[in-house]
This record gives sequence, structure tokens and C-alpha cells, in this order.
Amino acid sequence: MQYFPAFFDLTAQKVLIVGGGEVALRKLALLTRSGAKVTVVAPKMLPEFSEQAAAGKITAVSREFVPDDLDGARLVIVATARRAVNRWIAALSEARGIPVNVVDDREASRFIVPALIDRDPVLVAISTGGASPVLARRLRERLEALIPKRFGELALWLQALRRAARWRLRDTDVRRRYFEHIVDGAAARRFVAGDTHGAESLAQQLLARTSTLPRESGEVTLVGAGPGDPELLTLKALRALQDADVILHDRLVPRAVLDMARRDASRICVGKAAGGVGSTQAEINALLIEHALQGKRVVRLKGGDPFIFGRGGEELEALQRAHIRFSVIPGITAAAGCAAYAGIPLTHRDHAHSVTFVTGHEDGDGREPDYQALARPGVTAVFYMGLARVGHIAARLVQHGAPEALPAALIAQGTLENQRVITGTLATIASDAARAGLESPALLVVGQVVSLHESLAWFNTGVPLEVSQSA
Repeated sequence: MQYFPAFFDLTAQKVLIVGGGEVALRKLALLTRSGAKVTVVAPKMLPEFSEQAAAGKITAVSREFVPDDLDGARLVIVATARRAVNRWIAALSEARGIPVNVVDDREASRFIVPALIDRDPVLVAISTGGASPVLARRLRERLEALIPKRFGELALWLQALRRAARWRLRDTDVRRRYFEHIVDGAAARRFVAGDTHGAESLAQQLLARTSTLPRESGEVTLVGAGPGDPELLTLKALRALQDADVILHDRLVPRAVLDMARRDASRICVGKAAGGVGSTQAEINALLIEHALQGKRVVRLKGGDPFIFGRGGEELEALQRAHIRFSVIPGITAAAGCAAYAGIPLTHRDHAHSVTFVTGHEDGDGREPDYQALARPGVTAVFYMGLARVGHIAARLVQHGAPEALPAALIAQGTLENQRVITGTLATIASDAARAGLESPALLVVGQVVSLHESLAWFNTGVPLEVSQSA
């Protein structure tokens, strides 16, 4: 992230605009609304600048810029038609430590001005880092249609409610949850719809109830993060991340998914690499219970689905014994997500009538999957965490009757931009994987459906899909 997002309070602060054309006028309109004391310097100016100066709204100086114009400035915007002059002023501003924006010159600017959705005091700033102002404008247009016009008034109403809530609800967590109920519930909807009296009545009823209730006990939500692509996260999972106080997450949960969580939520990594050192299951269970007993909303964030090789059931049993409330939000399991992104249907009328999910890890007591059942015709077998033992798995399937020519595929970093798919047969897949230098996490798919990959692969192939054209 090249630019740090921030909002400046420019009330009664000097802001210098160098330039007197249309672009400078647009910047002036935004600055005057912020309460800044604006000085405009240019040898020639549009009449609007002189009119505002005559009304005492700005200071207009009709001459060329001189370095002393920077004295006392907190912010500088340069909008002349002369590139060399613009860069000279930018260099002078940098030397004085004054943030400067040179219009249409990102390299010379210390800050950029975003596209803005104004529902004062609610402001939504949109920036592409200067890469595409047109894209930022289009995003603003779409969001303008989604954000109600009364959101600014809603924010002011909530601000007024905070004064009463601060006196009645001393605990900050209780107060935050009260406002979450207001914003997410009927009170805010009524206010936005214009029913201010009804909204106020609901808010006061909720405040009275909340102030007399004992502190809420904590709860734990098991959340499936999906196979990797953050856009595959469910809406309910996103909501849980936004509401969480504490997030205990696996090592392989992508940063992009964690970034969707509430910014001030505590994040604790409890995962480990295969065979590596990490939190034990007992330690994870203890952490879940500890934070829940503190009255916090805890999210246990797991890759894929928490109930498919995620040990979610064991964690819920521990919570149940500790009398902790819990819920589960399913996720797209790796087998479904990775196979779909690899163009491998797990079932197919002509190739497979059943699919079985199997762990690729060796069981501590020496137990193995039912390889005889997995080797039968018409079965698709998906081995989670199967890369390290791919040679052993292939050999055992062949020993139990599967043909050596049975198609097999390894999908590494599935659903992500660096996804890799290696296909072969039971006879070759281990050596194919070794030559390709695949790294975990990887999923092993075995069955006739793998033969469809060549024709159905669509993601990250670098080859555009053919479009048939009629004569």
C-alpha cells in the first residue's frame, strides 16, 4: 500500500493553491467546505476567484508564485499548466516538510486527492493510487447509488445517542454491541427511511433493556475461510469477521481474508506447517475458552470448511464441556473449490458416480483408508494434504486394483493467482510432482474425471476461451 489513508482537519489552517484555472477552482470548492483558510496565487485567475476574495472567503494574489508564499502553509496544491514550475514548487514544499499535491503528476506529489462520496460527516474516499482516476470515478458512481442520502444525518443522530449511552452503559464492549444492534437493526432503517420518531423510540427501548441486562457471555463462531480466494468467503463469514473481538486463525488463511476482519480485532495465529511446531489442539481449545469466558466474540477461522479435516468437531466438544455458546459458518471446502478452479468436476455422469474425501496424513495408530473401495471404478478420491505421501498413496491404490493408467492430479495453491495443476497417472504422478517442485498446500485428485482437466481448465491458464462464431 503506497499511500496511507488519512483525513486532515484543516479548520482555520492555511492552504495554498498555485494556479487560477478550472482545475484549481475544483480544488478550491472542496477546500472551502473543509473550513480551510485558502490562499490562491496566480498571475491570471478565473472571475470566480476574485468574487470569492471580494466576499472574504479566500485570499487571492494576482502574481507569480514566490517561495515566501509557502510560509505558514499546512497543505499545498499546485495546478499550473507549466510542468517545470509545478515541480519547482513541489521541491520547495518537500524541503519545508509541507504535503504537496501536483495535479496530474503523481511522481511529484506527496499526497493525492481521492474521489469522494460526501454524506457529511460520513465521507468515503476512493483511490487507485493515481493508477486510474477513471476507475476511481466509476467506483464512486456505483457507491453513490448504494449509500443512502441520509447517512450523514444518521451519523449525527448516532453521535447524539452516544452521549446518553456513555452515561448508561459504562462498559465499552457493551456500548459497542448496543450500537451494532442500532446500526444493523430496525432503528437505523427507520431513521434512513425518514421515521426519526420511530427510530428514536426503538433506540431508547434498546438502551433501557441493555442497561439492565447482565454483561453478555462470550461466544465462539467456527468460520470456514474457503480454499484461498478471498472472494469465495461467504457473506455470513464476512459478517462474523467484522463483529469479532478475537480471531484465532490457521497459518494458511490468506492475508487478504484476515484484512476483511474488524481492524482492532486481536489476531492470533494458531496453525502450523505439516510436521512443524505450532499450537497443539489442547492449547487452541484452551485459548477459545479463555477468550470466550472474558465475554468476547471469538472467531475460529479455518481454511476450507471447519468440519472437513478441520478438527472443528473436537473444538466444539471442548466448548460444549465448558458451557460456551458456539455456532458454525460453513466454508467452501478445498476439494470443491480447488477442483472447480482446476476444471475437474468431482462427479460426472460418464466418469464418476461418487466422490470420497480422504486425509493424506498417516494415522498415528497405523490405520489407513479403505484403498480397496477407493480403487473401484467410477469413484473420485480426493486426498487432502496428500503431497508428502503421493507416492505411497498411488502405490496403495494400484495394489488394491486401480489401474496404473488411472488419471491423477495435484493442485497446489488452489484458487489463488499462483495456482499450479500437475496431471499424470498413478504410475507417474509422484515423479511428475517432484520434477515440478510443487509445495504444500496441495490436493491430490484421483479418478477418470481428471482427464477432463485438459479441456475444462479455465482459471489462470493464460489461454483465452474460444468463442464460436456463426457464419
